[in-house]
Amino acid sequence: MSDDDNNMEEYPTEIHDYLTAFEKSLGSVDEMLKTMMSVSRSELLQKLDPLEQAKLDLVSVYTLNSMFWVYLATQGINPKEHPVKQELERIRTYMNKVKEITDKKKASKLDKGAASRFVKNALWEPNTENEHTSKTPTKGKKRQ
Repeated sequence: MSDDDNNMEEYPTEIHDYLTAFEKSLGSVDEMLKTMMSVSRSELLQKLDPLEQAKLDLVSVYTLNSMFWVYLATQGINPKEHPVKQELERIRTYMNKVKEITDKKKASKLDKGAASRFVKNALWEPNTENEHTSKTPTKGKKRQ
């Protein structure tokens, strides 16, 4: 028997797919961390505007706390009863604030000049040419 066959007998076969997916996810996280660690933080932050810097910081701290959550769960500690839960909620609050700021920047702005031109052109203005060339009589006025 190979080592894989021995390992398969140690845990139920139903969770094999979950463990395989978990291992793949850990590999992805490892690759992402290597990529982030290859560039110095100050070098990375210089290339970003303040809002992007805040997003990077929030994603980093959220990821770190999420990984700690998983670590606690693997150690048999209920993370819902640990202060890490409040920390994750606090980070989510800041993430929502950054999202609001981003949404406000993306929102369309009212061009007052264009709006006034639209309204002005949409309104009917009587002039002497229109009164003489009009084919339909205006209600309430007698035709001369």
